[in-house]
Amino acid sequence: MGSLKTYLKRWNLFALTAVIFFHSAPPLSADIHGYLDADGYWRFKNSDSRPEKYNGIIKQVAEKFDVDPSLVTAVIKAESDFNHTAVSRKGAKGLMQIMPATASILNLREPFNPEENIMAGTRYLSLMLERFNKNKTLALAAYNAGPETVEAYRGVPPFPETRNFVRKVLNYYKQYKRLES
Repeated sequence: MGSLKTYLKRWNLFALTAVIFFHSAPPLSADIHGYLDADGYWRFKNSDSRPEKYNGIIKQVAEKFDVDPSLVTAVIKAESDFNHTAVSRKGAKGLMQIMPATASILNLREPFNPEENIMAGTRYLSLMLERFNKNKTLALAAYNAGPETVEAYRGVPPFPETRNFVRKVLNYYKQYKRLES
């Protein structure tokens, strides 16, 4: 019985030390993002949310498809927070969160390849901007909910996800435009 008391005392001391340590430790500042990979495993990564790594490809592709690079950057920030291996609950993949059906139409073979994903996503965004006469709000709603849905509602559909997406992207867009100047 003596060994059980010793064990309990040590365990209590350990637990108390852990509580004191973790309670007094400064909060961590890193953002940790989780996602479900294609095989059904949860993956976690730190995200520093900085687009610098992709600036070159964004600029090149945005110029090719005549889309403002700040808008492309804003879509990437809103869609994946610059996590090139992101997978949504609905199956959208990569930086610009492209759905498998859209990937097939755009001939996107490697959705987790940043260059290919940005190329396909920017091309699709360009098509939406063209379809909706350069109206960013409608083009972004179409990017999220599909162009037919936007046309059926004659504007931004009343879906909270789509409305939040459009608002978020336009806010990021304004921030990136300010940084540009």
